[in-house]
Formats: sequence, structure tokens, C-alpha cells
Amino acid sequence: MNVGQTKSKFVAVASIAAELSAVMDVAKEISLAAANAKAIAFRAGEKAKGFQPITDFINELAKETIDLVFTINQHALSLYQLTVNEHRMTEAYNKFVLVSVLAKGVTYEESLEEPMNRSKEEMLECRRSFKLKVAQLLDQLEEVMHPARAARVIAANSRIEASQAGEYLQSLQAVAESVDNAAQVIHDNVQRCRAALSVVDLTE
Repeated sequence: MNVGQTKSKFVAVASIAAELSAVMDVAKEISLAAANAKAIAFRAGEKAKGFQPITDFINELAKETIDLVFTINQHALSLYQLTVNEHRMTEAYNKFVLVSVLAKGVTYEESLEEPMNRSKEEMLECRRSFKLKVAQLLDQLEEVMHPARAARVIAANSRIEASQAGEYLQSLQAVAESVDNAAQVIHDNVQRCRAALSVVDLTE
């Protein structure tokens, strides 16, 4: 692994962590919007009867997203650690190779072979693990998209129900709009996570 490849992995993992942090913040905002909507629907009474169960769905989606993002964050952390370990093992292996070239023909030259092979195997194992975890992370990112898509559908239904809420119309429509916007932000952030992973060279 060269310096450029190492850097691309570090950048990718750091980018994912930043995007996931933003997703977590947005999911928390959705949860807050659900709580506000529930309070408004309660005050509106019969006028917002159809909106009340929607607030529960919004809250569940927010919780699901938060749980998924927490899991993915742990995964991203392990990716970072793998990248660090791989970098260290690659440097160690490269140094062993250099020393073995310089030590050609000297006494105890063969003593370098075992540690060199061990560092090479550990380096390759880190690469294999990184590829596997990237594939798993992509699957998890797809899972986050499910509640985001559902939130957009719920936002559309929320607008319909809000239209029946009389003087509470604007307040409930604002909730629907915030949920829709949050779902779009989550979608965009997840896409940026995917884009960050796509630039990592996994063929080595």
C-alpha cells in the first residue's frame, strides 16, 4: 500500500464519520419534531385525530435511524483502526524487505524471514478485513435509507392530515416539512458516505 492509498482510506473513513454524525443530528431533530407534533395534535383534538398516530411513526423512524447510525459508527471506528493497523504492518513489512536486501549474504540473514512473513500476513489480513467491513458498511448504509424513504412517505401523509386541522394547519404542515427535509438530508449524507467509500482502492 502506498502513501496515497493509505491517505484515501483515512480520508474515506473520516468523511463517513462526519456524515454519520450529521445523520445522527438530523435523526434527533426528527424525534424532536415528532414530540412537537404530538403536543400540537393533542391540543388540536378531533381536528388532528388522523395526525396523532403519524407522530408515533415519525418517532419510531427517528429511533430506528439513531440505532442504525450508532451501529454504523462503531463499524466505521473499526475501519479506522484497521486502516491504522494496515499502515503500521505495511511500513514494517517494507522495512523488513529493505533490510533483507541490504543483508544479502550476511550471517543470520535467514532470521529476517519469519518476522518479514509474519508482518506481510498481518498486512494482508488487515486488507482482507477492510474489504469485508466495507462491504458490510455498504449494506448498513442501505438499511439507513429505508427509514429515510419511509419518512418521506409519512411526510406526504402528514401534509394531507394537517390540511384537516383548521387553525393548526400551519404548525402541522411545518412538522411535515421538517420531516421531509430531514429525510432528504439523511439520503444525501448516506450517498456521500457511499461516494467516500467508492474512491477507496479495494483491488490491492
